[in-house]
Amino acid sequence: MNHSAAKTILIVDDEAINRAILSNIFGPEYEILEAEDGQEGLDRIEEHSDRLSAILLDVVMPHVNGIQVLRRLNQAGLTQSIPVFLITADEASSTMREAYELGVMDVIFKPVVPYMVRRRVNSVVELFQARRRLGAEVERQREELLLQAQQLAEMGMGMVEALSTAIEFRSDESGEHVRRIHDITCLLLRDTPLGEGLTEAQIKLIGIGAITHDVGKISIPDAILNKPGRLTAEEFELMKTHTLRGAELLARIPQMREHAAYQYAYDIALHHHERWDGGGYPHHLVGDAIPIWTQVVSLADVYDALVSKRCYKDALAAETARDMILEGQCGTFNPKLLECFRQVEPRLRQFYNTAQGGQDHG
Repeated sequence: MNHSAAKTILIVDDEAINRAILSNIFGPEYEILEAEDGQEGLDRIEEHSDRLSAILLDVVMPHVNGIQVLRRLNQAGLTQSIPVFLITADEASSTMREAYELGVMDVIFKPVVPYMVRRRVNSVVELFQARRRLGAEVERQREELLLQAQQLAEMGMGMVEALSTAIEFRSDESGEHVRRIHDITCLLLRDTPLGEGLTEAQIKLIGIGAITHDVGKISIPDAILNKPGRLTAEEFELMKTHTLRGAELLARIPQMREHAAYQYAYDIALHHHERWDGGGYPHHLVGDAIPIWTQVVSLADVYDALVSKRCYKDALAAETARDMILEGQCGTFNPKLLECFRQVEPRLRQFYNTAQGGQDHG
């Protein structure tokens, strides 16, 4: 719809002579449409509303009068976009008051004075067209700003994703761990009751958040990150801080805070080592105090760690990893989460058709 190009006036009047007079006044500047009564006028408006510059509307007409037409236009919101002029010989104050309340731009009394009616109509038409141009420009600028904000957010998110993958390479792994965590998380939320109440858009955002779950490991020294044997108690305490450091890092990236995935990414980075019985870290959350998406990422992280070769262990068979998780050997998980995991675990193996890869301790 190109409002700025609209150069058409609709004349609604049951008297042919009145239509002819108004057509003669505006014909040199506008394309003229005519209607012989109110209902025909409404039909013309419905058909041509996108190109009408103005509507000249008689009051007294058979069947559907001008005020009735104006009421319909007001209800449809069209008086906000198309200026309506009431052409009438009725000077009753009640008619004029209702007309203005319904959004008419001006009331022109018969007999019309050509130069006066032309000037009054043209002035309002120019005002409406200027407003349309301004509105279009404001909308264009708004869309441009939104696009720029989206690009900045995506750039920030891309940097975080790159950082997450870089951490996997720093751990002497293939970098596929973060992608598998993303895929496992989305599968569990999309294809099991765990995702009930979540939209597809939310699941995609959670998947993005899952990619950043271990971003805090950038703060862990290489000697601990790549230690081939068991960590000492002191080293494990330092390893555990990656959850806090990860959340802090995400919060410090302005583009990340503006991204729709931020609330999920922050919570996942901070709490993906919490456990259902409160035995996790860093805050010892219990039960449903841990959001379901973070619970899912937590289990996905454990499963991937078990079935992947690490610097400190060989890969376990998928069946062995499944049984260890279900039997509680890797911490306590939500029973509903475990049941859903048990049902879809054979499908998770599709993510391990290529060379095994993963992350390190923690």
